[in-house]
Amino acid sequence: MKNTIVAIGDVHGCAKSLQKLLRTLEPYSGSTFLFIGDYIDRGPDSKAVFDTIMSFSEKETCIFLRGNHESMLLDALETGDDFMWKLNGGRQTLESFDLKWPDEFHDSPYVEFLKNTRFYYETDEFFFTHGGLDPDRSIEENICEGSPENMLWERSHIDALRPVWSKTLVFGHTPMSTPMNEPLKIGIDTGCVFAQRRGLGQLTAVILPERTFIQQPYID
Repeated sequence: MKNTIVAIGDVHGCAKSLQKLLRTLEPYSGSTFLFIGDYIDRGPDSKAVFDTIMSFSEKETCIFLRGNHESMLLDALETGDDFMWKLNGGRQTLESFDLKWPDEFHDSPYVEFLKNTRFYYETDEFFFTHGGLDPDRSIEENICEGSPENMLWERSHIDALRPVWSKTLVFGHTPMSTPMNEPLKIGIDTGCVFAQRRGLGQLTAVILPERTFIQQPYID
């Protein structure tokens, strides 16, 4: 499965769901596993998510993208202003760590891991980023003319009928009841952490290039 990519959607602290999904994905060992970002916040155990993916990367080839929630955490550490991050799930993340905020957290291996996450990744056929792309700009224009941070928050592509991209965009960030599977758009955030909301509560992986979707329901 050398050329297979397994992309995994927004985890948001749902460690048990992630662990079960990774066991389900064991037949794809040897593939490249790409995590779309938003590992933390809102869910019950962000620390266990970090520990799981960091351990997983020791035995499998992994690519870790940055999500907007990781960006908020890093901004909070840099500026000292953690109000917006805590308001958007950061409190739950801190509760899962036995570390004093911000000093002990700043010196932990988790921060180094976060700083090494990527804003995007691309192959000949696919472009991966957490949020999305401006549908009226080419991929090259999105990269060169916009801030990489914009890719973490973008949503204007969701309803765009004719994006001008040359590759299929694979993204998370926007929870959907079912994965989006369109010629130029694959959305894999199915709101695992929002299991209490009707139609959500699944952690989704997509096997590429086949576009096979594998889902794991939220586990409390």
